[in-house]
Amino acid sequence: MCGRYAAAKDTARLVEEFQVETVVEPAPDPNFNVAPTNRVAFIVDRSVDDGPVQRQLRSARWGLVPSWAKDPKIGSRMINARWENAAEKPAFRSAFAKRRCLIPADGYFEWYAPAAVEGAAKPRKQPYFIHRADGADLALAGLYEFWRPTPDDEWLVTVTVLTTASAGPLAPIHDRMPVVIDRAGYREWLDPTARVDPGFDALLAPSVLTAYPVSTAVNSVRNNSADLLVPIPAEPPLEEPT
Repeated sequence: MCGRYAAAKDTARLVEEFQVETVVEPAPDPNFNVAPTNRVAFIVDRSVDDGPVQRQLRSARWGLVPSWAKDPKIGSRMINARWENAAEKPAFRSAFAKRRCLIPADGYFEWYAPAAVEGAAKPRKQPYFIHRADGADLALAGLYEFWRPTPDDEWLVTVTVLTTASAGPLAPIHDRMPVVIDRAGYREWLDPTARVDPGFDALLAPSVLTAYPVSTAVNSVRNNSADLLVPIPAEPPLEEPT
């Protein structure tokens, strides 16, 4: 899964990186410990007032609320959608068909759980920060949705991050990882008229990503500084999955 990530780039950097044409809402303040229900930046290709499609920068709450939901609290359970079946799941299929987005991230956090040893204390989970080895931004594959309880209320905009099975050097850390879109696939992924299925091949190769252990301070959402991204010695060391 993907339950925490870092997003510290400002509006100007995101406009340049994603070739944004219209800033509908500026990027939220830098956040080194993005958690569910936080406001996050996302990128879409949408038309405005029936005009031409434009690349837009917007913001939303993390945790997708389906249009048919009775209560927005459901969003706290929908921060992720499985790549393998999101196109069929009632909560996500409409968004997967026509409301796909990119969620910019510097990297994301995942917790490695070492195997328990009989008779020993339960081992502590070790957080890792996973990012591009070349330092470039990640474009997490996301879906967005609009919700409001009555026609007289304002729209609540929410997003979810798609996840898939981990592979390559990330497999020992956790069995799931965010889907990351390669730059060459931005246009097709964001095109609301394009039909995309789980065979979509413009995904970033896991081998492009690297990981290092970080302080358990990231466990608390109250902690939010660049110090969370500082590498520390691995304890315990990673073990290959069996």
